[in-house]
Amino acid sequence: MISLLFCATLLSALPVFSQTQACPSNINYATGDLGFWSARTGLVNGPTQSYPAPNTGVPALPEFNLSQAGIRVITSAGTDQFGGFTTIPTINGYAYNFSVLLGSSATSFDLHSTTANPGGFTRALSYVIDVPPGPITTPYTMTYAYAMVLENGTHNSNEQPLFKATLSTVDSIITCASPQYFLPTFNNATPGTGSTGATLDTATAIANGFTNSPVLFLSHAGTQGGGGTLLQDVWTKGWTEVTFDLSPYRGQQVTLTFEADNCAPGAHFAYAYVALRNNCAGLEISGNLEACQNNTMIYSVPALAGAAYHWTVPAGWTINSGSDGNILNVTVGANSGQITANEINGCANLKDTIQVHVSPPTVAGLVLNDNTVCSGLNSTLLNVTGNTGNVLNWLSSPDGVSWSPIGNTTTSFTAQNLTSTTYFSALVQNGSACNIDTSAAALIKVDPKSVGGVLSPLNTNICAGENSTAVITLTGNIGSVVNWQSSLDNTNWSNFFPVKRDSVLTTNSVTITTDYRTIVKSGVCPADTSATARITFINVPFPKATIDPALATICYGKSIPLNANITIGTSYTWNHPNTLINQGNGTITSLPFAIHATAIPATTTDYVLSILNAGCPNPLRDTFHIIVKPRLIVFAGNDTSVVVNQPLQLNALVNQPAANIFTWTPATGLSATNISNPIATFGSSFGNSITYIVRAEDPAGCYAEDNITITVFKTGPEIFVPSAFTPNGDGRNDVIYPICVGIKELKFFRIFNRWGQLVFTTSQFNKGWDGAIGGSPQGSNNFVYMAQGIDYLGNTIFKKGNIVLIR
Repeated sequence: MISLLFCATLLSALPVFSQTQACPSNINYATGDLGFWSARTGLVNGPTQSYPAPNTGVPALPEFNLSQAGIRVITSAGTDQFGGFTTIPTINGYAYNFSVLLGSSATSFDLHSTTANPGGFTRALSYVIDVPPGPITTPYTMTYAYAMVLENGTHNSNEQPLFKATLSTVDSIITCASPQYFLPTFNNATPGTGSTGATLDTATAIANGFTNSPVLFLSHAGTQGGGGTLLQDVWTKGWTEVTFDLSPYRGQQVTLTFEADNCAPGAHFAYAYVALRNNCAGLEISGNLEACQNNTMIYSVPALAGAAYHWTVPAGWTINSGSDGNILNVTVGANSGQITANEINGCANLKDTIQVHVSPPTVAGLVLNDNTVCSGLNSTLLNVTGNTGNVLNWLSSPDGVSWSPIGNTTTSFTAQNLTSTTYFSALVQNGSACNIDTSAAALIKVDPKSVGGVLSPLNTNICAGENSTAVITLTGNIGSVVNWQSSLDNTNWSNFFPVKRDSVLTTNSVTITTDYRTIVKSGVCPADTSATARITFINVPFPKATIDPALATICYGKSIPLNANITIGTSYTWNHPNTLINQGNGTITSLPFAIHATAIPATTTDYVLSILNAGCPNPLRDTFHIIVKPRLIVFAGNDTSVVVNQPLQLNALVNQPAANIFTWTPATGLSATNISNPIATFGSSFGNSITYIVRAEDPAGCYAEDNITITVFKTGPEIFVPSAFTPNGDGRNDVIYPICVGIKELKFFRIFNRWGQLVFTTSQFNKGWDGAIGGSPQGSNNFVYMAQGIDYLGNTIFKKGNIVLIR
């Protein structure tokens, strides 16, 4: 809430224009201390401590009975913790360089008291102004800016924390220039010191420029002096300027006082910032004297409480808002001219005029022209054209996105010695008030220098009669192939016709030594030539031969003859000689020369016969590609035994599915001889054993064989277990195991010691016990065995008995 009275008797007789007049010393705290200012700190209800002027060299004064500052000159701007505004303001272009903090967030509770007593803190600063003599028609103004932070104490309005400014003469207060600010309530608290519970008049507080801070604070509002509660109940008012005119007091003294008071009971804080201008010449319009056509501009004058305002602007300008306020928002027209502000209230009638120059809007234009250059030594002149405004700087960019300044303010720039493609643009501004704009860019494309590269192979030999294609390949080049060239002396070069532009050259039927090279060109760069490759013609016959077979397939483990008939040549060599028989000694004694080698490869192999003819460095290489089919492995099964008239299922296994042709011999006792799984059955007249051979063959005729021996018992199915064994490591009777006759499956063979503990078990045929338990050999002793199996007819055979271990 703002409380102001207006003093009609002080109204100046005529409106006047500002002029330069000196302000009082250190009125703006420029010395960084409180020099020439008097101060007072203490309690709202007393006692207080006075600090009379001059206070030279005093930058701060403490709160009542506290070490923290209650008054402090601010020389370096910060940010207020509750309001978020700067502690030294700049208002519409006018920068205050210093300010003073009046008060703090301390309350009576910081005096280590549990109640609001002994009352709130008060702090005040005063300056006795000697108003210079002169006509009262000449303004002598002072302008201050204030910002404040007030905690809502929920008191009736007359007991709330406040900030006030007081202007007084020796005998009276100039009420029209003496405002005070506090958070208004509906005054619904019970009257009396320390009363709380009043409701904040939020709408009025907001209308008076207050904002509720989001920062929580340990407040004692509404707690009747209790321990306090974290509340969002601090209100702030940002920087606002105020002007008052002292011309009616020419030759007199007036006192300007700023004061920040906690609530009267003392539990809720108030503090404020105050800054003063060092210009007392009257009204001063703040705003840019340079304007840009069509831009929106802000001009302002410090406020006068309860004042009426009148603004004039140049012809063609549009007033958007503020024609009746202290802040004017305008759209700039085409014409330069004067802006005038007149503000009148009961204390002053002030006027100021400024001359504003208008510039047309910035037109950035474009940079001419695009160009392509060769990397290294290059130069391109660039010019900005179509612009309105001055060049502030040139910019370069490798990608049109990230830009770097160049430091040239002329309309021309010469780009030199570029090694990569670059964009160039210019920053243009038409006067300080107009926007800075960036011109359309020119693109300087940089082609890398031409590099001819190398040809591979560098040297190629061709013998007479050699049916060979020479392939030369270009690598390492930068740029494109313009054409190939050939030369018979490496001095005089001829271009290919038609033009050949690819990077591979294929030659046939060379009969004379020839050099080759390429011409390579990168964009606009000068062409370069590649290294030279030579094809040398040697007038010696190339070797000649015929071979058989060039391609053949054999079974694993088989051999194949390799035949060659050499008609031109003097020597030869083989690869893989370790798998060849009768390959010869490498010497050709007469022509034609025949070779009849035998190859026995274990896997698919290329046998290369290399033939040389003395004088020709190039060998003839003929290849015998011998495919070896994978090795066949057939398994007829483990040797077994069977009893007469009991069917035995045979089952031959082979590692290659294609080998599906089976032959069993002899056919005795078999159900079939041409399948993998015949059934063997033996009558009582059959001998004691028989051995079968099974062959597995694939469609190509590759085969493998295996055999199985079957012992035929004339008894019924049985499990035989020896009664003793001697595990002495002599290789005789060292392991005891069951001998299964006519048994298809061994279910178990178990051995127990005399205490009934299991010492060995198995279900595998021909696997037994070696007389050790856990790796420890057992001494001579008696053991019990159990064995159970299934015969070929599905019957269960069970045996049990004793075993003697003999050491």
